[in-house]
Amino acid sequence: MYIRRNITEILKRRAKNSRCLLLTGPRQVGKSTLLKEIYNGVKYYTFDDKVLLTSAIDDPKLFLKNVAKPSILDEVQYAKELFPYIKIECDKENRYENYYLTGSQQMKLMAKAKESLAGRVSILELQGLSMREIEGISFNKHFVPTEEYIVERDKEIKPYSNIWQVIHRGAYPELYVTEREWVDFYSSYVRTYLERDIKDEIEIKDEIAFTRFLTSVAARTGQLLNYASIAEEVGVTQATIKNWVSVLEKTGIIFILQPYHSSHLTRAIKTPKIYFRDTGLACYLTRWNSYEALENSAVAGNMFETFVINEIIKSFINEGLEYNFSVFYYRGKDKKRIKQNGETIETENEIDLIIEENGVLYPIEIKKSAKPTKSMADAFDVLDKDVDKKRGMGAIVCLYDDKLYLKEDLIVLPIEYI
Repeated sequence: MYIRRNITEILKRRAKNSRCLLLTGPRQVGKSTLLKEIYNGVKYYTFDDKVLLTSAIDDPKLFLKNVAKPSILDEVQYAKELFPYIKIECDKENRYENYYLTGSQQMKLMAKAKESLAGRVSILELQGLSMREIEGISFNKHFVPTEEYIVERDKEIKPYSNIWQVIHRGAYPELYVTEREWVDFYSSYVRTYLERDIKDEIEIKDEIAFTRFLTSVAARTGQLLNYASIAEEVGVTQATIKNWVSVLEKTGIIFILQPYHSSHLTRAIKTPKIYFRDTGLACYLTRWNSYEALENSAVAGNMFETFVINEIIKSFINEGLEYNFSVFYYRGKDKKRIKQNGETIETENEIDLIIEENGVLYPIEIKKSAKPTKSMADAFDVLDKDVDKKRGMGAIVCLYDDKLYLKEDLIVLPIEYI
């Protein structure tokens, strides 16, 4: 069974107009499967093969001489010595689609590719399955709560049957195309990650401490990134935690959401938030062994928020768009008053997600509730202080079962609209 990936047409178009293509993304998200499906007559080489890897490292020029064009070179981060020679091969003749490369160590790999193959390589990112892909929905526009987007999305709306089951299962394709057990898959994933990706980045003297660190970060998904708190829990220095967090980001395990701030928002907190890229992996590490237990747990809100943030990011990725400079969150020291349990309390203003596009700010509130209210979006008004930007339609993304306008500039959107 093969689940069609929504990035397919973008990938084919980019490949046709570049000397080589690099597909990045975490381990096991389906990079090589996607390329082999699209280019099923093309020779495939993987550097997970130790003999092949040794040949590529020892004599990269000779290795490429024996490789046909075009070809798929999988896990190319293990053979970085090839990049200068790939450049030479790409310059030999005026042809496109010489090589299709994949790699799972995104930041370091992308930096090396841009340095060696500037002007010759097209770089795309692949993440785990999106809900659109799981449900077979071909709609492929990035999420932004405009009237135009909502009208287009309405044409392919399909109700999701059990969203908590998907949140718990995670987004790795193997869990949807085979009958492999959830615990078996993730235990193997963590073991392979520690043995391959991590040891290629850093030397870990205490593997137990690093596993404890993974669990600690997973438990904090959707929260502010607090190095001191993690360091205290794991029992290592803050410097070590900063290094390890950087490795998780490089290898695609986490996403760090930057805060939105401007000269007009002087009370903004500048600490980033941390999100696991896959909710299934986060559930495994924090020992939520069933979706029923997860749905009724104290961490359900953070897991739901993590899931929605990832779905929105995937909508950008699958359209071939950059997202790092388009998505932010806001938390400010300016207080707002809310009623809680019959009492009026003061709390910090927070907006779960802000999408910036064409000088317009679209604030998003993410709630696992099925009973949205206008007060959930009270913090959106703080963006009016940023006179350099316009505030667009705000949205409450939640488990309500239909779209609903609460105000002219505020709409409730079921998760199906992402």
